[in-house]
Amino acid sequence: MANANSFSLPLDIEGITRDWLESALSGYAPGVRVRGFEVVDMIRTTCTKIRLKLDLENNREDAPIPETVILKGGFEPHSRAMAFMHEREAKSYATLLPPLGLRTPAPYFAQWDESSQQGIVIMEDLVARGVEFCSPLRPQGFDQVARRLKDLALLHGKTWNSTEMQPGGQWDWLVDWAGNLDVYFGQFTEEETWKSYVDSPRGAAVSTLFHDRHWMRDAMDRMGALTRTLPLSACHGDTHLGNLYVDTDGAPGFYDSIAHKAPAMFEVAYHVGGALDLADRPRLEAGLIQYYLDELRSHGVTPPSFEDAMEQYAVYLAYGYLVFIINDSIFQPEAYNTAYAARFSQAMLDHDTIGKLAAIRLE
Repeated sequence: MANANSFSLPLDIEGITRDWLESALSGYAPGVRVRGFEVVDMIRTTCTKIRLKLDLENNREDAPIPETVILKGGFEPHSRAMAFMHEREAKSYATLLPPLGLRTPAPYFAQWDESSQQGIVIMEDLVARGVEFCSPLRPQGFDQVARRLKDLALLHGKTWNSTEMQPGGQWDWLVDWAGNLDVYFGQFTEEETWKSYVDSPRGAAVSTLFHDRHWMRDAMDRMGALTRTLPLSACHGDTHLGNLYVDTDGAPGFYDSIAHKAPAMFEVAYHVGGALDLADRPRLEAGLIQYYLDELRSHGVTPPSFEDAMEQYAVYLAYGYLVFIINDSIFQPEAYNTAYAARFSQAMLDHDTIGKLAAIRLE
């Protein structure tokens, strides 16, 4: 995937013109001509996803841009406030996930415009290719989760404490997850805002032990303190089932990344805690964690011991709970938020997450 030369990105849908599309797609297919296009449909939630039907000539012969593509960007009223998400996704497609072996929709354009705080990706239309999309309302089994953990271990292993995540490296744009917890989530733990979440259906589906906003703020601090003691890897950042698919050959696929650098077990806890059914998780999770650690070791990494990994897993379950207890229903349907909040709540009870967080020393 190649970017076009840097040029301005439109902030409104009307700015997506034939000329703009031609310039954007020329980075992937030099000399391509866009004779015309039409908007087939549009989804407007956290970001805007626009399905475009393209009329192209002088396309690439080896890997042509297909007739329909998805253009994704920040065209919503809230988009500038969530610009960090658009930045992470555009840069993930451009430099991180496909190059490191994670299956994603093929990107034909991915760019971030710092001046306008806009990120746009033009990618393959997975619906047209017939993939199977995962759903938060269809929990997965051992084999499905293990196969995805295998791919995540590849991503984590290849970037484990990599100098490429430091200033001047190719992934120096990856932000420190722990250092930004309060920036991203602090506003949601204000008294009235937090009360609206615990008074909602998802709040009713979780233990009242996790209704205390002061506990949640303290949990954020303690997750950050633990993170500062651990090796960091590049993470997809949002591996819940709503951002995943199974390709036509059975391989796991990933999209909607909010990449950052964090401990590997942060991502494992987020995926496993959200992907397994309440009844299955207690008997499957230990085997999945051991499988993941073995995969990590196969990439030349010295992983934590199983006991240490399970301690980290218990702590980072609190992050999954935080995400879905405060997730607005305009971003995910309430049924999805409720299902995830309930899964993470029960997992935290089973693993004494409250106790394990309390044992972490704050500096």
